[in-house]
Amino acid sequence: MSATAETTTETIGLSEKQRQILAFLEANVDEQTYFKSRLIADELGMSAKEVGTNMTAIADGDLPISVEKWGYSSSTTWMVTA
Repeated sequence: MSATAETTTETIGLSEKQRQILAFLEANVDEQTYFKSRLIADELGMSAKEVGTNMTAIADGDLPISVEKWGYSSSTTWMVTA
């Protein structure tokens, strides 16, 4: 993550888990558009529920990526765009 993105996420008050999720999304958004909470959780050592709860803050934040709840099928799916 760039220093600018780190500063932005810290100044808007994201928690450590939210920063981890955001960093994961930013690192993968160029190769992937849709992310399942369950798969993000597996990558980051969290539960799918933790990811879903924290994704709301990311979706609502003024961040360099856009996150939208897209669907629910075996896990919530999020559409992420840069």
